[in-house]
Amino acid sequence: MLDKKEFLQKYRISEQDFEEAKISWEELTAIYENYQSMETTLREIGKDFVDEYLYDIQKAGIHSYRYRTKEPGHLLEKIIRKRRENFRKFDRIDRWNFHKYFTDLIGIRVFFLYREDWIHFHQYITSVFENDPAQYVENRLEDFDEDADHYYIAERPKVYKRAGDSRIYDDQLIEIRSGGIYRSLHYIIKYKGHYVEIQGRTLFEEGWSEIDHDIVYPYFKDDIMLNDFSTLLNRLSGMADEMSSYFRRMKMMRVEEEQEKEHEKSV
Repeated sequence: MLDKKEFLQKYRISEQDFEEAKISWEELTAIYENYQSMETTLREIGKDFVDEYLYDIQKAGIHSYRYRTKEPGHLLEKIIRKRRENFRKFDRIDRWNFHKYFTDLIGIRVFFLYREDWIHFHQYITSVFENDPAQYVENRLEDFDEDADHYYIAERPKVYKRAGDSRIYDDQLIEIRSGGIYRSLHYIIKYKGHYVEIQGRTLFEEGWSEIDHDIVYPYFKDDIMLNDFSTLLNRLSGMADEMSSYFRRMKMMRVEEEQEKEHEKSV
């Protein structure tokens, strides 16, 4: 049995925050138990997706990948937080339909060595799944496709771009959200009756993101010192990405120079 006091303390939720979410503890407990009962199935769906579409990393245009299912306690924390932030959007959520509201119960991360390599994965994923704007989900309940055999991209692909990023994204292909502190691609795929969220990042971005989520997000977002250190680490990861891209361009220039010299010798 899930203990309310321990849960609120663990996820740093005040009694007032909980009351503002306007959902009973009994309903949250039922959601928790229902999610636990389906978590094994979700994990198997994630594994099937990886095996079918990402196992050949060269074909997928990625360096590597990993996947997970959402931890049950984090799901409840997110429900409380989302109902406080936008009650109207989440007011009908319950033990039977919560999987229709959240697209990240199955989460997959794909990684790139270089930030410019996003285009290879984008071209791949939009070639193996339908990407029809008419099928993009707007209302989480009314637009949910009950057909488990219909696989498609359920939202317009988007990228959160770092402030100061050079133009490496095409807004004709992907929605660009600017001015953020991190860079990440987002794809929502409807697969075997459930949503699969794919996030694409460079290895450096992933390193910073994992540390930030482990220490800061979402329970210490108001801690000034921890946020300052996270911001510094974020800047370092951004610089590392810039240097990596520059490093590769230098190599390509050297290769071209050597090819020209070889050509001149053969003439």
